[in-house]
Amino acid sequence: MVNSRVESSAVAVTGGSGGSGRSCAGCGGRISDRFLLFSMERYWHTRCLKCSCCQAQLGEIGTTCYSKGGMILCRTDYIRLFGHSGACSACGQSIPASEMVMRAQGNVYHLKCFTCATCRNRLMPGDRFHYVNGTIFCEHDRPGGALLSSHLTPLQNSTLLPDQKVC
Repeated sequence: MVNSRVESSAVAVTGGSGGSGRSCAGCGGRISDRFLLFSMERYWHTRCLKCSCCQAQLGEIGTTCYSKGGMILCRTDYIRLFGHSGACSACGQSIPASEMVMRAQGNVYHLKCFTCATCRNRLMPGDRFHYVNGTIFCEHDRPGGALLSSHLTPLQNSTLLPDQKVC
């Protein structure tokens, strides 16, 4: 089982023996192919070790794959989703490559730092937010929106700012 910590794993192409009796970690079927892959301490059919995002067959595109959050990823999708190690755009502190992050307009944030500038509520994946001049606002506190006395009051439609969604 792929766990939630980051693992970088080599993808080794091995000659199959036809009668090896090894089971594929992807489909569970018996591997009798001429070639098989060994990655993350498990054996795979070449067609079964795929990136969870782009579905690229990992044995064909490189010798490294990554696992995090229950996903198996190619290098491109790992970097796209989790970024390189670097600094948080909010606090300036270092972000290790193994840590989950939030992204907005090319900036990277610690999960705890991805908060509304007005109310300081933490934004979660799926929450709507507005990104104005490098500042994050929840949907209720967006600039140009009606002033609300409560975060529970529904918002009126506004065409001033495009909605964005955390992915």
